[in-house]
Order: sequence, then C-alpha cells, then structure tokens
Amino acid sequence: MRIRLVSSIQACLATAAGVTVATSCRDVMTDSHWLVNAYVSFGAPYMVYDVYAMYLSHYHTQRATGHSLQMLKAFLMKDWMMVLHHLALVLIFMPITLFFRRGLGDFFIGCLFTTEFSTPFVSLARILIQLGLDDTRLHRINGLAVLLSFFTSRILIFPYMYWMYGRQFGVPLHRVAFHLPLHCNLGNLVILAPQVHWFIMLLRKASRLYLRQKRGTGVRPKTH
Repeated sequence: MRIRLVSSIQACLATAAGVTVATSCRDVMTDSHWLVNAYVSFGAPYMVYDVYAMYLSHYHTQRATGHSLQMLKAFLMKDWMMVLHHLALVLIFMPITLFFRRGLGDFFIGCLFTTEFSTPFVSLARILIQLGLDDTRLHRINGLAVLLSFFTSRILIFPYMYWMYGRQFGVPLHRVAFHLPLHCNLGNLVILAPQVHWFIMLLRKASRLYLRQKRGTGVRPKTH
C-alpha cells in the first residue's frame, strides 16, 4: 500500500508540473519552462525506484523465501512491458529531453507529464482490492474514473498535441503528421502503443468485473 501511495504522490506532482508547463507555453515549439528539465531530472530516478518497487511487490506476492534469478526472470516475464516502458523513459526520454531538444517542445513534454493523471485512480483501485473492498460502490465509481482518466490523459492527449501544433501553424489535424519529422511521429507512436494496450486490458478487466457482479445480483435466495 505504501508503494501505491508513493506512486500516487509522484503522479500528482507530474500532472501538476505538466499542467503548469503546458498552460505557460503560448508557442508550442519555442516557449520554455524551467520545470521541464527539473522534473525530468527528478522523475527519471523515480522510474528506477518504481521498477525496484514493482519487483519487491512481486516478490512479496509470491511469498518467496529468498531472491533468485528465477524470481527476477518471473518478474520480468510478468511485467516486461511496464519494465521496458520505465527503462525507455530513463535511457531514451530523459537524455533526449535534457540534451538533444535544443530547448524546443517544452509544451509537448508538459503534455506527456500529464499522462500520470490516471495513476492515482489505478493505485486506489488496487488498494481497494487489497482491503477487500472490490465489491463496493466506491470501487465501481473509481473504476469509471480509471477508464475516463486513462483514456483522456494517455490516449486523447496525443491527438490534442497534434491539434495544438496544427492550430498554431494553420495545419488541419489530419495533415499534422505529414508536417512533422518522421522521428517525432515514431516517438509518439512508441509511447502511444503501450497505452492503447493497457487501456484495452483495463476495458477487459472492467467487463469481467461487470459480468461477475451481474451474475451475482442475478442470484436470488430461495423463499419458502
């Protein structure tokens, strides 16, 4: 539960930083904000910590008596996409942001910070499950919040960024991708792809939960 709390705090900080940066940049390409480099320098070490925390969570879930290569392998096979996502942020996203952008695109970096907006709701869902409250109204309401926040902050944010670029330079939304360098589009696609995958997983989980609860309410006690 402590790990979820730390994750939620980091997500709130990232979202606040992202909103601050994005709303401060009138020019989506050239305006800059000191929070971008500052928060990336803070957030990258956190991602390393988060991978370690996920491993510890996996370790305690398995009730293992000791650490081993087999345990590490099982963790990597189970959460390989999340680990890869975190490592990409540290090894690719951080160097590009700090050293290779030439001061351009702070607005877009700020938008990417806001993708953490859904994390507190995801963490709350897992906490409620741990507390045995997964069959409560609070869990159902939070489930809707998870889906809405995840879809808006991690998927819709990409067409929003393209739309903002197009609005500034007078390019229709459907033509923006053709006005951007190939590496920009590929980078966005690489970031977006796992978000779509995770959103589909969330939808499937929500569907299973709904069907389970529907079957449960369909059972009526016998009357004599």
